[in-house]
Amino acid sequence: MTNQESAAPEAAEQAADITGQGPGEAAEVAAQGSASGTVAELQQALVAAEQKVAEHYEQILRGRAELENLRRRTERELANAHKYAIEKFAMELLPVRDSLKLGLAAVGESSADVARLKEGMDLTLKILTAAMAKFGIAELNPAGDKFNPALHQAVAVLPGDGDPNTVLTVHQHGYLLHDRLIRPAMVVVSGARQAGDSAVPGNVGDAGQNT
Repeated sequence: MTNQESAAPEAAEQAADITGQGPGEAAEVAAQGSASGTVAELQQALVAAEQKVAEHYEQILRGRAELENLRRRTERELANAHKYAIEKFAMELLPVRDSLKLGLAAVGESSADVARLKEGMDLTLKILTAAMAKFGIAELNPAGDKFNPALHQAVAVLPGDGDPNTVLTVHQHGYLLHDRLIRPAMVVVSGARQAGDSAVPGNVGDAGQNT
């Protein structure tokens, strides 16, 4: 028999002497007290666990609300970015429109000066060119350059004394937006001179579409 087993009857006898109860009754009281203490501890642990669960649930709700707010804000900013993407460019175009209106008003005057009108048109063109350059729009004027099917579209091929496949005339300037072609230059290209040659529509014009 262990010391603990031998001590149990003694503890029951001492509890019986103090309470005036028999050893069996004292042991039962002691067991009930131990069980009551265990239940109280379990209840405290349960309350603490419920508090933690409530805290974690509240954190989850706050996290969800923050994510939803972020999603809505991102969608709103993206929509505004698409809607007002050309706002700055539009503001740069307003002076061009104002200049054109002034030129039209001057044309309507009986004393309109052609030289002044030309000066106003030149100024308008400079304003427009500056606005386009500010937003990365560059003009293509390939007169005298080698024909480049990635940038040019040939509308005709003419025999010439110079190097073949050279741009002779630019009918319409092309434009680049940064490094992207937004309109090819419409050009006439030189071909090898042969007897009886004349202007021939250029099939190479289709190459200008490879952009």
